[in-house]
Amino acid sequence: MKATTIGDVLSILTGIIADTTSRRDPLGYFAALYRQVTLEVKNGIVAGSFDDGPRMSGFDASFANRYFAAYETYTSGGTPTRSWQFAFDRVRTGKLIILQNLLLGINAHVNLDLGVVTGTKFRGSALSGFHADFDHLNEILASLIPRVRAVIEQFSPRIGELTELADDAPELALRFSVEAARDDAWRIATLLSVTPSTFVAPAVELIDGKAKLVGRVVADQPEPVASIVRHIRAAESTDVAAIITALDSVV
Repeated sequence: MKATTIGDVLSILTGIIADTTSRRDPLGYFAALYRQVTLEVKNGIVAGSFDDGPRMSGFDASFANRYFAAYETYTSGGTPTRSWQFAFDRVRTGKLIILQNLLLGINAHVNLDLGVVTGTKFRGSALSGFHADFDHLNEILASLIPRVRAVIEQFSPRIGELTELADDAPELALRFSVEAARDDAWRIATLLSVTPSTFVAPAVELIDGKAKLVGRVVADQPEPVASIVRHIRAAESTDVAAIITALDSVV
């Protein structure tokens, strides 16, 4: 699975969603969200809201290819990057709530993949010319959060109990994850854009390790939060196919 245009990305994601839906595999949750984000990015390209539409289409493909490589490696029995391995393993346990599933995917793809692709694709001074489109890409993801929250609430009737910890906690968790990861990804890109090629791979290993640690924070909650999460999970829908379909319909 390798994309060269945003159209390819949508086609590959559609295939992953169809496969995970038929197998009732919760790995399809993130794929569904990702396809919706990609549709909005494509709409933005068509509308001319990016500084360079063709550049964004190519970048979107390069960005997605890291997820596709991780997914294909994992589902074929191989070992992807540590942050993706952790995310996929935890999702497959069936013990996480929908919100955690999505946050793990966002973490691995933004905290690792986005910074790596941006920093290696736009080297040196070329990076500054991509900053506006980089920010707009992440604004699109953030704009979908209220609609994603609505889907989560549809299948997770107790998710609102997280508000005992913070007002509007589900949306805040998604929004903070996106915003914090975006800012970290730009810092990573800035570093990698000036890193000599021989040191890029070791640097990416370190970044991957950090992203895995963030994933642990998302998935392995301490008490009393862990008890609340289990309580929420007990009431969540087990209709994986319906959840995937709903997440793939927010745009």
